[in-house]
Amino acid sequence: MAVTQSDWIENFEGLNQLPSELKEELVAGSRIVEMKAGTVVFSPGQSADNLLLLLRGTVRVQQKSETGREVFLYRVHAGDSCVLSTACMLAFEDYAADGIAETDIRAVAIPRATFDDLVGRSKLFRQFVFRAYSRRLTDLFTLIDDIVFQRMDVRLAARLLELAEDDVVRATHQLLANELGTAREVISRTLAEFQRRGWVELARGEVRIVGRAGLQRLARSAGTS
Repeated sequence: MAVTQSDWIENFEGLNQLPSELKEELVAGSRIVEMKAGTVVFSPGQSADNLLLLLRGTVRVQQKSETGREVFLYRVHAGDSCVLSTACMLAFEDYAADGIAETDIRAVAIPRATFDDLVGRSKLFRQFVFRAYSRRLTDLFTLIDDIVFQRMDVRLAARLLELAEDDVVRATHQLLANELGTAREVISRTLAEFQRRGWVELARGEVRIVGRAGLQRLARSAGTS
């Protein structure tokens, strides 16, 4: 599928400031890819050959522990780049985690040759790459802080509010456990307590929020105890 500037480049702050000739080179040297929900975008041991800029949909990045438990790292949303792809491209290393398309996605793939050329020649392109990299690293440090220091009920309340669409979270207890790096039994006990408080209603494969104010109070309590 042909790539044009109007398709994507103006939607990324930083890239839209590139000189016109570099924009043309970037567009000419890139391609648009589309993948269905559930597609493995990248996996451990795979070489990082493209920097992906997401135009539509979400990609979930996760890692498996030695015991086989899946640990959620972060999501890539439309308008974002993937920090793991960036790190692997810069360091010439293979991926060490999985990237899964949570929805149908559309993305720009910038091949290594184009990426390396523009990183070497363009200060504005370097700033775009490292600014996005820095933002995502901050998110990862926040994740580590949450895992180490925040109570599970506080983290679960915040994640339910984040994932809810029309006050419904379509996720199993196991998926929520993967999101938060804990055991399914811990999530089930915490959700049962939320239900007892009248904050949620539980059904197969989904959690319905019926007491948003209570969840919000609990989520806001992070860092106040």
